[in-house]
Amino acid sequence: MFRGSAVPTVTVDEVAADAYLLDVREDDEWTAGHAPDAHHLPMMQIPSRIEEIPADRDVIVVCRVGGRSAQVVAYLQQQGLTRVINLDGGMSDWAAAGRPMVSEDGGAPRVA
Repeated sequence: MFRGSAVPTVTVDEVAADAYLLDVREDDEWTAGHAPDAHHLPMMQIPSRIEEIPADRDVIVVCRVGGRSAQVVAYLQQQGLTRVINLDGGMSDWAAAGRPMVSEDGGAPRVA
């Protein structure tokens, strides 16, 4: 369902502070740690909730290391969304770069 060819990517350093981040990781990964203003939509829910994804602005899609998010970007492009971009390195690179993170479980934010 999510297979595709090369997709547009950005590195953590290229992500603007006000970017629309779409986090496609599972609930437990989101709970452990995510970007403060990210929007959570697990990968397998994308087809049934695609209307929640903005089509009028750039959307940076993120997972743990960039594999799942690349699949989601390819799928969304096939569905006609042209402003979707994969975050190369995902939340692992986000955390390594010292970008802000929050958790939902009261613990220190971490990439799970």
